Amino acid sequence: MLNLPNPDGSVSAYRLKNTPVQLEKRDAAGFSRIAYAAAHVVADPLADNDPWVNPAIDWERTLAFRHHLWDLGLGVAEAMDTAQRGMGLGWPEARELIERALKEARSRPGAVIACGAGTDHLAPGPDVAIDQIIAAYEEQIEAVEAHGGRIILMASRALAAAAKGPDDYARVYDRILSQVKEPVIIHWLGEMFDPALEGYWGKDDHMAAMDVALGVIAVNEAKVDGIKISLLSKEKEITMRRKLPKSVRMYTGDDFNYAELIAGDAEGHSDALLGIFDAIAPVASSALEALGKGEEKKFFDLLDPTVPLSRHIFKAPTRFYKTGVVFLAWLNGLQDHFTMIGGQESTRSTQHLAELFRLADDARVLLQPDLAVERMKSLMAVRGVEQA
Repeated sequence: MLNLPNPDGSVSAYRLKNTPVQLEKRDAAGFSRIAYAAAHVVADPLADNDPWVNPAIDWERTLAFRHHLWDLGLGVAEAMDTAQRGMGLGWPEARELIERALKEARSRPGAVIACGAGTDHLAPGPDVAIDQIIAAYEEQIEAVEAHGGRIILMASRALAAAAKGPDDYARVYDRILSQVKEPVIIHWLGEMFDPALEGYWGKDDHMAAMDVALGVIAVNEAKVDGIKISLLSKEKEITMRRKLPKSVRMYTGDDFNYAELIAGDAEGHSDALLGIFDAIAPVASSALEALGKGEEKKFFDLLDPTVPLSRHIFKAPTRFYKTGVVFLAWLNGLQDHFTMIGGQESTRSTQHLAELFRLADDARVLLQPDLAVERMKSLMAVRGVEQA
């Protein structure tokens, strides 16, 4: 039991109600869907640095978390926005993260990993030339492929700022896709995750933008494994999924509706590349195993309670969702502190974290209940909520 603030400003006692889902090792071979978890980075809380300027990373705990995901049968989507790419993690640190993670993946058979390559070392601006954007993509792709990594082709803030229309997007993507060694996952990240990406594909309307993206994929089908869209709209994802070539996968990035999108319908399903799978990895793993066995009811029984938690973590401003992901890792003993690179632990309120704790209990994702309560008590006390 502990004291938590209520929405009306009062404080009352809360007692944990649910037994957590058991942590069990699994093999992805038992899953009927491909599933990547976009993994967060663990900061070094004892480094003598300026957190807003110079990120300090605890490499040991960061890599240990990747092994935690692999143990559960999940793939790792490395150096993505969940790792605070563009919100504390610059390209020099991302490049080192990619190199280290790929080395770890090679140390264990069957480990699945794909790495984000973008243009974030190029400052966006209307004066940036399209050829500069192509060169920036090429630099990051070369760095990933030099270590044997597969590419997740991230959306480009520089391209969004410089492109005059859809033709510029087609030029960049056609050029890049013609050169990659293996088929890539294209990542269409919506403006709710990153306001700088508004109007991506040269269109303000998502449905018109979808047509541009589909045109790029059609021309480069052999070089595209799939597309991950993060628009928080199941209707848009299903519409695009049904228009994709048969050889191209849809990877859901919809942290609001992932359960039903992964389960699918008579016309198809989505695979997964999700930031929320970082936070709910044991439940996601168990649910995917159930789906692989044809136990759809169990799949939904496990995942459905996680959806309100995910919607809370990813509520607007959605780009601050990383705080909730790291917060749960700390509560669950997967890291020893609630410190983030860039000082991002400050982006969510005490009320937000209290409700997150309650929803995590409902979702059965508090893996060590006693530890979670003690850590939550310590945070609440620091934030002015007295404990008995």
